[in-house]
Amino acid sequence: MSSVPFLFPQTHSTVLPNPSNFFSQNLLSTPLPTNSFFQNFVLKNGDQPEYIHPYLIKSSNFSLSVSHPFLLFSTAMLYQVFSPDLTISSSQKSHTNSPKNKHFISSYSDLGVTLDIPSSNLRFFLVRGSPFVTASVTKPTPLSITTLHNIVSLSCFDNKKTKYTLLLNNTQKWIIYTSSPINLNHDGSEVKSDPFSGIIRIAVVPDSNYEKILDKFSSCYPVSGYANIQKKFGLVYKWQRKNSGDLLMLAHPLHVKLLSKSNNHGVTVLNDFKYRSVDGDLVGVVGNSWNLKTDSIDVTWHSSKGVTKESHDEIVSALVKDVKKLNISAIETNSSYFYGKIVGRAARFALIAEEISYFKVIPIIKNFLKKTIEPWLDGNFKGNGFFYEKSWGGLVTQQGINDSSADFGFGVYNDHHYHLGYFLYGIGVLAKIDPLWGQKYKPIVYSLLKDFMNLGKRDNKNYPTLRCFDPYKLHSWASGVTEFENGRNQESSSEAVNAYYSAALVGLAYNDKNLVATGSTLLALEINAVQTWWHVKAESNLYGEDFAKENRIVGILWANKRDSKLWWAPSECRECRLSIQVLPLLPITETLFNDGVYAKELVEWTLPSLKNKTNVEGWKGFTYALQGVYDKKNALKKIRLLKGFDDGNSFSNLLWWIHSR
Repeated sequence: MSSVPFLFPQTHSTVLPNPSNFFSQNLLSTPLPTNSFFQNFVLKNGDQPEYIHPYLIKSSNFSLSVSHPFLLFSTAMLYQVFSPDLTISSSQKSHTNSPKNKHFISSYSDLGVTLDIPSSNLRFFLVRGSPFVTASVTKPTPLSITTLHNIVSLSCFDNKKTKYTLLLNNTQKWIIYTSSPINLNHDGSEVKSDPFSGIIRIAVVPDSNYEKILDKFSSCYPVSGYANIQKKFGLVYKWQRKNSGDLLMLAHPLHVKLLSKSNNHGVTVLNDFKYRSVDGDLVGVVGNSWNLKTDSIDVTWHSSKGVTKESHDEIVSALVKDVKKLNISAIETNSSYFYGKIVGRAARFALIAEEISYFKVIPIIKNFLKKTIEPWLDGNFKGNGFFYEKSWGGLVTQQGINDSSADFGFGVYNDHHYHLGYFLYGIGVLAKIDPLWGQKYKPIVYSLLKDFMNLGKRDNKNYPTLRCFDPYKLHSWASGVTEFENGRNQESSSEAVNAYYSAALVGLAYNDKNLVATGSTLLALEINAVQTWWHVKAESNLYGEDFAKENRIVGILWANKRDSKLWWAPSECRECRLSIQVLPLLPITETLFNDGVYAKELVEWTLPSLKNKTNVEGWKGFTYALQGVYDKKNALKKIRLLKGFDDGNSFSNLLWWIHSR
């Protein structure tokens, strides 16, 4: 993607938090992350915990608390409980509430964040997946390590006084490593030191056999980490390290899978070194860089197998009726989300028409797409529109400037990839069928795209790098700059898939090979993550038995929690849960639900919930669509009896789906 000038009109938001509260001054001139793994550290009081694998980390203005969380399971959810196992600070605290006594972010990277606590002379290098919590004590300071528990014993490893073991009465064992000798002593529930400066590293020891491994890799520590997208379905992690030796990090289950698909010379997976996690076991990996590789995904406009000729007439009949109803004056919403769904729904008609060679309706669809899309790009859409705000660096809607709940929180950076994904799908289709229109609007289309698809400062300095996509978890977050006890979250995994699919389609329409490659790679990673963490298979042992027995799909996936319910529906509404993880129904849905056995499990789990229910026709459509993956005949019968459809779906689209299975 070539660099383009910024084009959306600027505005000022009255509802966004002030980024200068917790970011150092030198970071404020560049766009800041709005869906990051450390977002809680910079919102409100900055004192809600964040999950930085394998620890929950919570900061105050004077200290940092570390929890090796206890994982709780039920049939409705699983979550990690924060308990301040160890709290690190100076024993000579300055308790004044001046701005200088706040913690703040002094730097951040794809895989890490540096958090400074000036009042305690502490700088924490919080790098994701490190079994150690690492801090630099910037000048001689007497340290205090307190615990919620009682200290059973504190013992020095040898006369060097650079390693201590700490046993707590909750059975936890922690090791404290230092770069130079330190004198530690304890009293009740507090460990104190003489003035110390240098590096201190702390690690929990879940298994006594791990201590030798932790000892071996205790000196080399990461201060930051970068994830570089490779042109074709790859991601490379590289860490900035201090001290000699190899780096020990932890990989979640998807990392392990993708590491095995690639050549990783000099990388060793320690299968017997594991930390428990809400994301599944975190496994030790020794190596200074990782090469992660996914299977390739071929992004196409149409279904992979095509539609059989004998079914064309039925689809044409439905398509003619659906296209006839396209009427811009009948649109009753100015919500960026629901309007985007209308755009995406209409764009599907054009591609269905192409696939069944019924080109007669395409001019009508093209005209409708122009009339619906252009006002959002030209800045003259009545009642709403896209604007740029500089404090965080990104798009907001007119409605969201003064109302944090408008447009599902788009103005506070919620759901950007969802809303923009629908618009970009329509834009990609329109640029395909009308290349002259595509060229006319190309600069502003790319500005829209870069809001969540920017690859960094060199790409476009107006937006942060990959606003929603998390390069450690390998999927997106939707929750913006809102503080949550359990960190970032994402509900609709399939709308995230749509966002990167649509970005790749825009690349195809503009013959932009780099955009196609980037979009396809992010798409492949997102799909892998959805299949790993949202799709709960009967034989899966990733989640606890209680949760897996009752759930075939996750409702809301949080950084620190798995929830069976949705934001807008209870867990009992299984058809709601299925549908929000399927819509919109597209050619890429084939890849997302390429496991017919799982599709059957999910549908059979859902069907009892549909019995004797009215006003759920839209949700029935997605359930029957998924049934079509393994039982085309009965799914088709059910779809023909539907009396209504989701606002982003249609009878034409459901027929296309079933007939192309």
